[in-house]
Amino acid sequence: MNARIGNESSVSEFLLQEFSAIREMQILHFFLFLVLYLATVFGNLLIISAVAFDHHLHTPMYFFLMNLAIQDLIAVSVTIPKSIANSLMNTRHISYTGCVAQVLSFVFFLSSDTALLTVMAYDRYVAICNPFQYEMVINRAACIQMVGGVWVTGFLNAVMHTSATFATPFCSNIVNQFFCEIPHLLTLACSNLYLTEIGVLVVSVIMVTGCFVFIVVTYVHIFTVVLKIPSVQGRKKAFSTCIPHLVVFFVFCFTGCFAYLRPPSKTPSDLDFALTLMYTFVPPMFNPIIYSMRNTEIKNALSKLLGFRQASVNISFWLILKR
Repeated sequence: MNARIGNESSVSEFLLQEFSAIREMQILHFFLFLVLYLATVFGNLLIISAVAFDHHLHTPMYFFLMNLAIQDLIAVSVTIPKSIANSLMNTRHISYTGCVAQVLSFVFFLSSDTALLTVMAYDRYVAICNPFQYEMVINRAACIQMVGGVWVTGFLNAVMHTSATFATPFCSNIVNQFFCEIPHLLTLACSNLYLTEIGVLVVSVIMVTGCFVFIVVTYVHIFTVVLKIPSVQGRKKAFSTCIPHLVVFFVFCFTGCFAYLRPPSKTPSDLDFALTLMYTFVPPMFNPIIYSMRNTEIKNALSKLLGFRQASVNISFWLILKR
């Protein structure tokens, strides 16, 4: 298909950015993305399994964490496998329908992540600042309603973005990114209808800014209370549940804002590629690591899940018998 289409004409497929025209580099891209993707899937599946099978983790905080892992797992599966397959088969094609589905799904889970991280901040606020009201405020029904609200909000936001993006005909089918990313699709628009999507993006930025301010203010209150805890162990436990969430949010927020608020290049750009790679890969891949590093309960659940604890007991028992 030609790169330029007739005036006010639509397209039947898009050509995604290829990693390299050299076949050996395409194979390298295939293996690199495959390893990173499998590592991301494995890490998030571990978190989901640990929370699901360890009854000690059947609490609101870990229920939200499991939902975050599910969202991250699906979000990365929306974009990366297609890029991996294209590199392996030496092609750049994605159908128009496939591109629409990719935009809808990716924005859905991206929006849901933002909303869920905000809910998780509220959960920590109630747990630390109002511990005696925690079970009453963050009960089973409230958790289900909040997560349901997260998914519904994410879906409605995704529908608005997708409708606004594909309402305009495209004058080109060359997308200068490894998946159908909205800012790069907008550069292909033939008419001023793309301004509708710009308006939707502005609304989304305002919403994200609101979530950002809410989380920052929430954690100011949380840290004020935590620093007043007389017990060093108590402060350590409180920080161990708050710091990972705060780090995850800032990584997700700043990488996404850099990618979406920076004017996209009309030619293939290594910087655009790197920024997009950061917010699509880095948060889903590092979230399980961040939450596992400082959280003893998660580490114990993962050890139990992987059999490390039992193996350690068996080795110790064998050493005792040997003596």
